[in-house]
Amino acid sequence: MTSQGNERRSIVLLIEDEPILMMVLSDLIEEAGCEVVEATTAAKAIRILEERTDIRVVMADLDVRGSVMGLKLAAMIRDRWPPIELILTGAVKPELANIPARGVFHDKPFDHAGIVRSIRTFASAHH
Repeated sequence: MTSQGNERRSIVLLIEDEPILMMVLSDLIEEAGCEVVEATTAAKAIRILEERTDIRVVMADLDVRGSVMGLKLAAMIRDRWPPIELILTGAVKPELANIPARGVFHDKPFDHAGIVRSIRTFASAHH
């Protein structure tokens, strides 16, 4: 799927309800060379995933308020859309055993370079 010079950027769905963090993380995703699709709630994120087939990575804040929260949302994404890679963020590190397969966790305050590396690694896995 790689055509030289005209390669489409990987698309990352960002789930974050805090406007400042949304801006910071959107910038990091773009710095990693990817396109950002933003969702402020779990419900909106699920609607986006149902409508689009081009999302390769989901970056989700486990602290986002909504009907389905955090690790439950991550597990649902892993079950319904197995190829999608998961980058999870949050103030409190979850039990590592509860993080879905192939998911990574970054705690706050963010290590910006580490997040960019995770995004690039996952995004490049699909080219």
